[in-house]
Amino acid sequence: MHTTHATISGTDVYGPGTFIDKKVLPVPEDARRVFEFLASSTPGFTQDKAAWDTVKFEGRPEPMIPGPIKSPVVAAALHAMAGLVANELLELRDGTKVVDNKVTVDTDHAGIWLGSVFTTYINGSDTSALARSGKLNSLFSTDMEKGFGKGIAGRTTAIYKTKDPKVWYQLHGSLDAKKTLETMGIDPNVSFDTAQGYYDYIQSHVIQWSPDELEMHNVRHGLCGSICYSPAGWRKTGFGKRLAEHPLVNVTEQTYAKPTPQVPLSKGLSDRRPLAGIKVLEMVRIIAGPQLGVTLASYGADVIRVNCSRLADLNVLQLTLNAGKRTIDLDITKPEDMTRLQELVADTDIFVQGFRWGSLGRRGLGLHDLLKVAADRNKGIIYVDENCYGPDGPFAERPGWQQIGDAASGSSYVMGRSQGLEEGKSVLPPLPVSDMLTGIIGALGAMIAVRDRAVKGGSYHITTSLVAADTISLEKEVGLYPPEVVQDTTENFGFPAITPDQFVSEVLIGVIDGWKRGLPGYLDENSNLMQTFEDGYWGHQTILKPVARLGIDETTPRWTSAPVPNCHHERGIDWA
Repeated sequence: MHTTHATISGTDVYGPGTFIDKKVLPVPEDARRVFEFLASSTPGFTQDKAAWDTVKFEGRPEPMIPGPIKSPVVAAALHAMAGLVANELLELRDGTKVVDNKVTVDTDHAGIWLGSVFTTYINGSDTSALARSGKLNSLFSTDMEKGFGKGIAGRTTAIYKTKDPKVWYQLHGSLDAKKTLETMGIDPNVSFDTAQGYYDYIQSHVIQWSPDELEMHNVRHGLCGSICYSPAGWRKTGFGKRLAEHPLVNVTEQTYAKPTPQVPLSKGLSDRRPLAGIKVLEMVRIIAGPQLGVTLASYGADVIRVNCSRLADLNVLQLTLNAGKRTIDLDITKPEDMTRLQELVADTDIFVQGFRWGSLGRRGLGLHDLLKVAADRNKGIIYVDENCYGPDGPFAERPGWQQIGDAASGSSYVMGRSQGLEEGKSVLPPLPVSDMLTGIIGALGAMIAVRDRAVKGGSYHITTSLVAADTISLEKEVGLYPPEVVQDTTENFGFPAITPDQFVSEVLIGVIDGWKRGLPGYLDENSNLMQTFEDGYWGHQTILKPVARLGIDETTPRWTSAPVPNCHHERGIDWA
């Protein structure tokens, strides 16, 4: 069982419901401790301590991101868990015993992975350099963003002071900032010379609203947004209590469905990775859902990503989150496209969806619809729901993004306190943590379900949510770094302060600049943490390798094809 972890209340430092480490462990040792905590509290994960002992963590002893939240530690632990389940799959398929295999995770690699959407190189130029030069969007023949983030839209998603000076609010423009602004009586057509001008203009309106008025307004209009709760404040809400009833890795066998037989793992394939032969269909956008699929692809799954070209997405994410995938364009409002999708669904092993809870169900693609497909074909299916607030409760159907998870969970509040800001003034965490962790948590759940389906048959439902991915790092059993460690880390890397007006990419570029100073060579194109494709869609491309390393080289996760744009392949493609 995991060792006892001593923390003290951080009420006076990081606010109500926070816990600070009494003793700061070296990062790999801390990752081992958190791995054992998560392993022991995850239903369906092996409790064989001999299997746990096959996991090794390595890396620098010091923290590597701004603030007190141990996201790289949690990320490393989750990647190690996925690696261990992968070795269980290899034992089922090939007879290679788990205890004779191993999993190795570099905690620095896991930390960089959290920012990996901005670590790729295209023809020798890295993403942040391309972004600064204004050349990034010129890489894309089709602009998926459709004006996203331009002008006032670029500051519609930000954290604002409310009428209550001690409560700040995460406003979110989603992919249609105009709608958000107009419903609040804010003119979306104003023009300012600077981003700060837009922020100040919106702030002059938001401060006229109380936090509860903003919440009710957004619920009424189906919009995104969240009060920036303290960790204790979130845990006291009805929504927080409902979410806390569920395990972080939430896998449930659908025992009420028609029984289906065992599905043995494919043998005799030239691809020796653990998920070779598994077919994954993903209907997702932005980061969390695509990260889930790209992780499964690295373990050998055949992943087809479905997008609709009339829906906006972020251009830059295609450069990394489509590695190892094929991508097609289907509009399920069109009967012929829905028919094509259903043809793919008919042979799908894992269906991943990242749209608002219940929305695909209204189009015949919900959990129960696919359980009927499984019954008709007599082969179980694994259905993965990725959302913001979890599988049930009063907010389950509410839309959300990374920033909403950060605000609701208390992460943004804690980050503000760690920078010495006034009570309630909140800022984003330094990386798209909730998105990335939601992805690896969902992938881990899907791999557990693949294992269980091979052993006993049946169909499985996995839920993975942004708020849950954030709250785990704020638990007492994980702990937060003390202020002196936060200060030392900031000074060692030269991290800039984070401000409430910033968007995720602006914060992320500052962190990556710090890594280049504090981790020389780690992010270089020729780093041993990188994987290169000589002739990808965008030319010579280098991306960060998968985090976990297995004991047998040909089984270790990797991508066998370079990233491609969304909607890239012919709609007639079929499973490999």
